[in-house]
Amino acid sequence: METIHMNKLSIIKTKIQLAILALACLALLSTNAHAHGNEIHVVGIVSKVSPAGISVKTRDGKTVEVGFGEQTSYMRLTRPVDKNDIKVGDRVVIHAVKIKDNLVAHTVELGAVV
Repeated sequence: METIHMNKLSIIKTKIQLAILALACLALLSTNAHAHGNEIHVVGIVSKVSPAGISVKTRDGKTVEVGFGEQTSYMRLTRPVDKNDIKVGDRVVIHAVKIKDNLVAHTVELGAVV
């Protein structure tokens, strides 16, 4: 009888721990989503590079033009890079803002070099 009681307590304790973990995960996700505010995310492969911006082919096959601004930052993984390091074929995640009818990159994050 005591073993059954201990098993029920163990199951309840595990459920409480999972609930706390789930709540913590939700809190972290909502913080991350809010971190970029009203920015637009462009994810895909660089298809064209120019001094003024890049073209990105997205996962759904669309091509999105994103311009560079004076405040644009460029990263590869966690390290800063120069915008001249961006090459056709690079995987990219861009956080951009819409200015008039154009997207302007706030951050350009390049994937690992393969």
